[in-house]
Amino acid sequence: MFSFRTTPLVDQLDKALLDGKVGCFCTASCWRTDQNRYMWEIFKQRGNLAALFVPGEAELTPVTNHIEFSREALEGLSALVVEIQDVGARFFNYTKDVMALMETLASMEEAPSLYIVDHINPAGRVVEGTMPDVDTSVPLEAHTPRVAHRHGLTLGELCYLYYAEIGAKYPLHVISALATETNRDLLPWAIAPCSDIPGLFTCDFYSGGGLWNNTNITPGIGTTRPYEYIGAPFISHDGPQPPAAPGVLLRPCSFTPSAGRYALKRCKGYQLLLQGGTEYHSLLHTLDLLRFFMETYPEFRLEQGFQEKIADQALMDYILGKTEPEQMKQYVKESEQKWMRKAKKYILYEDQPYRIK
Repeated sequence: MFSFRTTPLVDQLDKALLDGKVGCFCTASCWRTDQNRYMWEIFKQRGNLAALFVPGEAELTPVTNHIEFSREALEGLSALVVEIQDVGARFFNYTKDVMALMETLASMEEAPSLYIVDHINPAGRVVEGTMPDVDTSVPLEAHTPRVAHRHGLTLGELCYLYYAEIGAKYPLHVISALATETNRDLLPWAIAPCSDIPGLFTCDFYSGGGLWNNTNITPGIGTTRPYEYIGAPFISHDGPQPPAAPGVLLRPCSFTPSAGRYALKRCKGYQLLLQGGTEYHSLLHTLDLLRFFMETYPEFRLEQGFQEKIADQALMDYILGKTEPEQMKQYVKESEQKWMRKAKKYILYEDQPYRIK
């Protein structure tokens, strides 16, 4: 059973939410501007908060976070309320945690009802990339939905799709993003979705830039501008310069990360600067950059998990220099069109996903 609800969570009259044992699966993005409290405090004050699942680290701690849970901790709950800020890319950790949660519920004989408190997608409705190539032996990261790299959906829409994809039977209810006062009071990046997605432009870079995490070039993790900076100790500003993209400038720079790969080591690299009004196709540009570094630096390497993250042999072939740019771009264009046709069935709002032309 699926429902899409247009009144706030606090006004829902379901017995499971009013009198049942409620679990909350959330991040700092569940804060309510109109109530000066977090979503989970609704149930704490009602006296029926039975479980709370939150990130293990403090806010803005420069590590890759997850929300841990166990099947045993879900047993006996009447309702499970999820509220995180998704960032529009299929490999975002907290979103994968929600997918893992949905898989676990689907395997339970008496699963609680699942409520998704939706948020506006800070990456917008733009679509980038391909769905995972399921017709080959290319692996896929665990708990990752089969959607485009930048999917253009809200979390509620993504969960609606995944619910159908895994054949779940428990009740799924999505609370509209338009029903929550916070979504009208705050921009979707005002409360950082996670430590590595801190600001206004981060999500514009993440759909492609997230791939750097599985290479030996850092995307500026441990700096104040992750995914806007890329670099490594072995990069030189002499010689060939990496390719730019329409509306994007590459500024040579150096930085010393405080955490993560190359912590406290000086890196040379580039800052990616978006010019005003640019719609940036992060994935296409990142593919060009990966190919450039592969051809230019013998020290550069793709590391464990990269193939699972990109999940497309045609894109791997391009990075490795086996295909030409126009061939790759046409393939991505057709893949984006295919994804949008699939996604249309799960759209819950008036605006539609679109691709950058």
